[in-house]
Amino acid sequence: MRICLIIAAGLSLLVANAACGDTIVLKNGRRIVADSVVVDGDKVRYLTAAGELALPKSMVDHIEKGGAGQMPSSGAASLAITPPRLESRSADAAAESGAVHDGVVDREFLAEVAGEARRSGSPGANEKASIAYHAAAQLELVRGDMEHALDDERTALTYAPDNPVMLLDVAYLHLRRSEYKQALDYLERAQRLAPENPDVPKLTGWAYYGMNKLRQAVAEWERALALKPDAEVQAALDKARRDQQEEENYRENESSHFTLRYSGEAEPGLAREVLRALEAHFAAIESELGYTPPEPIGVILYTQQAFADITRAPGWAGALNDGRIRVPVQGLKQLTPELSRVLKHELTHSFVRQKTRANAPTWVQEGLAQWMEGKRSGAAAGVLVQVYDAKQAMSLGDLEGSWLQLSSPIAAYAYAWSLANVEYIVQVDGMTDMERVLDRLAAGSTLEAALRQVLRSDYEELMQSTAQYLRKTY
Repeated sequence: MRICLIIAAGLSLLVANAACGDTIVLKNGRRIVADSVVVDGDKVRYLTAAGELALPKSMVDHIEKGGAGQMPSSGAASLAITPPRLESRSADAAAESGAVHDGVVDREFLAEVAGEARRSGSPGANEKASIAYHAAAQLELVRGDMEHALDDERTALTYAPDNPVMLLDVAYLHLRRSEYKQALDYLERAQRLAPENPDVPKLTGWAYYGMNKLRQAVAEWERALALKPDAEVQAALDKARRDQQEEENYRENESSHFTLRYSGEAEPGLAREVLRALEAHFAAIESELGYTPPEPIGVILYTQQAFADITRAPGWAGALNDGRIRVPVQGLKQLTPELSRVLKHELTHSFVRQKTRANAPTWVQEGLAQWMEGKRSGAAAGVLVQVYDAKQAMSLGDLEGSWLQLSSPIAAYAYAWSLANVEYIVQVDGMTDMERVLDRLAAGSTLEAALRQVLRSDYEELMQSTAQYLRKTY
């Protein structure tokens, strides 16, 4: 997303008013930002863009009320779709509690049940191993460790290859990682085994939506609702129908890496220039980040009103990337330098989302997108340093979540502060270190842990170094 604002003088007076939502602080130091958090017995339940999740209370150090809202995952991962549920039976309790206890995965127990399954090959041993690895994967999903969650869920599936829910769980994890084609492979197997399971078309619709195949997504979600009423599916279907209705009469162009749709009111020449600019930006970002997105990227050019109606973005948003790059171009007849910068900004989001498997917090996304489009801290540096020196700087942890609820001045501050921190990393430590941070995010690391590994800095140390950099440079 790209903001169309300049930081106002006196911004520091507004920083304290930015917050909404809750933050769970785990005993290992990781922070989970959520829309709401509820303690329920020995569980802590929290609401995110992925739906309601839970983790053992024993893992939680404390809960901070009033943090930044949860970041809606970029792309089709922003759909609020919860994981399929495997109904727990009393017979499964021993495998579940053996695999996960005291807030951690017991790898020795997993090795034991896997060894027993290999030795005996009995249905009971295989089922126990499958349930144990599934329980481990669910905990890792809650903790945001997508890499290990997928590994363990795949292992669970090897012991129960015809279990539709296990297939759906593997597909769900691929969807969360924006790996839509891989998800479809598992969903096709689940469809053959459980044609009446409503979760199959529910997740299949998500895969098609992520692949910019609106007609197929709508059809799958309509089938899911015919099998079972579901508020999540209805919300996703409504979103897809809005897109489908708006784009019904849009023209379409393609290039090597993009599928472009644009309103009939837009100039065909502008569409061609946009594609050429996107391909040039693609090559530049590909070189900088050492990564190539594997699937074509969808781009939509709107009128101003259509952009507002479809995206429902805050007024300060000048463009949006929710899996497809959405840009208002009303009145433009040719590519302008400003539009080119917007396109590069939004395209950076697509690269970062896919490179990190949708695990990059908002401040890294927005800071890096601004850096790539050519912005530098410049005139904002003085205000940022004043805010920091007054001890009113927002923690980078608080900027991990969604910014959609922020007021315009606070959003302006969030963008400027994020750019400053990314600028410091790139200018002092180089883009190679930024790549290494993104690679660790892709492996399921938290951002602060990735920064410690690569830069030997936690959030507080990074912010202090950034403030010093701004003083020295500007």
